[in-house]
Amino acid sequence: MFALIGLAVTMVMVFGGYMLAGGKLDIVLKALPFEGMMIGGAAIGAFLAGNDTATIKHTGGDLMALIKGPKWNKQDYQDLLCLLHALLDVMRESPVDIEAHIEDPASSALFSKYPKIQADHDAVEMICDTIRSMIMNFDNAHQVEDMLEKQLEQRKEDSLHGAHALQNMADALPALGIVAAVLGVIKTMASIDKPPEILGQMIGGALVGTFLGVFLAYGMVGPFAARVKGIREEEHAFYGLIREVLVSSLQKHPSIMCVEVGRRNAPHKMRPSFNELDEAIRENKKAA
Repeated sequence: MFALIGLAVTMVMVFGGYMLAGGKLDIVLKALPFEGMMIGGAAIGAFLAGNDTATIKHTGGDLMALIKGPKWNKQDYQDLLCLLHALLDVMRESPVDIEAHIEDPASSALFSKYPKIQADHDAVEMICDTIRSMIMNFDNAHQVEDMLEKQLEQRKEDSLHGAHALQNMADALPALGIVAAVLGVIKTMASIDKPPEILGQMIGGALVGTFLGVFLAYGMVGPFAARVKGIREEEHAFYGLIREVLVSSLQKHPSIMCVEVGRRNAPHKMRPSFNELDEAIRENKKAA
């Protein structure tokens, strides 16, 4: 939502300031469709040529995230900590019982309490694979932490493909604007015998290409790429919390201490208070 508000503010300030300074929009509006076709079309064509199908689809999802914001909220972080606490309790009480939950999380009563987490493949896979390693006596905490770190790094890299693609487009737009401007100058030079007022309008129209390329790069696509990167990095903290809790469990800490380690490593604005988490865990135990 803020991305759209920011775009609206940018356009109002730029074009409003231009008009208040005495500028006329008729030249800009007359040239805009043609310059926009050349610059926008070239940018989209380069984007399609430079990225695979998965990245193109990923970028579409990233653009939707600009409106929706990050996937995980404060309640989701609390739910994740409660889920991990319940799984660790079951694993310590009966390693046999935990297998039913990690081998078929779609049917697990514990995972089913948190459908949003259950529907996220990356979170479920990370939890189940790590617990599976733990019950197989793969109890070297540093080795598991290293394994999780590599998994997290790969996931983060994959999640940023869309942001990188948008940033590459932003970097190319000023140059594409110059291309459109040069074509406008070529067109103007072919009409050099026209009166000065007509030549002035044609040159002004050509310069719209330069303006549009720079405006789109730094006023729209570049900020969008930065915002997408911020959203994906913020979401990445959710998966980092899984690592903190499970690695802490490998160090033989009680379940409540493991989730407390995770709680303290959650982003500040997403972090449930100690009392909120404690109450949620107690409620889950009563319901069980």
